[in-house]
Amino acid sequence: MIHISLKRLLFRVRSGLRAITSSCARSSENLFVHRDTPEDNPNIPFEFTAANKKRVEAILSIYPEGHKRGAMIPLLDLAQRQYGWLPISAMHKVAEILGLPNMRVYEVATFYTMFMRKPMGKYHIQVCTTTPCWLRGSDEIMATCKEQLCIGPGETTKDKMFTISEVECLGACVNAPMVAINDDFYEDLTAKDMQEILDDLKAGKIAAPGPRSGRFASEPKGKLTSLNEEPKGPGFGVQDGL
Repeated sequence: MIHISLKRLLFRVRSGLRAITSSCARSSENLFVHRDTPEDNPNIPFEFTAANKKRVEAILSIYPEGHKRGAMIPLLDLAQRQYGWLPISAMHKVAEILGLPNMRVYEVATFYTMFMRKPMGKYHIQVCTTTPCWLRGSDEIMATCKEQLCIGPGETTKDKMFTISEVECLGACVNAPMVAINDDFYEDLTAKDMQEILDDLKAGKIAAPGPRSGRFASEPKGKLTSLNEEPKGPGFGVQDGL
């Protein structure tokens, strides 16, 4: 009986202990906790432009009464496009428009890495380094960006023209390696391609987005290796007895 009681006591003690776990360091350069700074504090006013106010009205009209909070991400995105990044005063404005506590907006803005919580360059270069891109040479793409711009991931050039971010999969694995620059994808890159793209941006020109290998989209290079003949008719390959 004593032995059983000791086992029960030990079980209760172990059950009451919190498990100690560890995780890898966060690799995103985004700001997840707000700290007031001279360029980002609630005292800096934010207001949508007249044109964007019309866009706000159009966005809100999509959502039925009682579900206006569903417009939060589109409104945050609109504010970021207007300002260049997402200051806390813009988040407050979105909360005001939607009639929500500020914290509800903070939760969303700090969860999604698409929202930039600090000043960014005119051109935001997101270099994908996930496995497919890495296997196809993303290290060389990142090295070219660092060398040409003299900054590293999470940094912005002194002239506020370029910001580099190292990101996870952007969904163009078949066209690896690739980078996203603002809203455009540049795929099938080499170090030479990346240097040409940066040279164009420095000269005020926007290079044509898409694959740099001559592909139209994500079709295979060379000839088709499948779906290269008319499909067989009904019942092809089925046993005669069936």
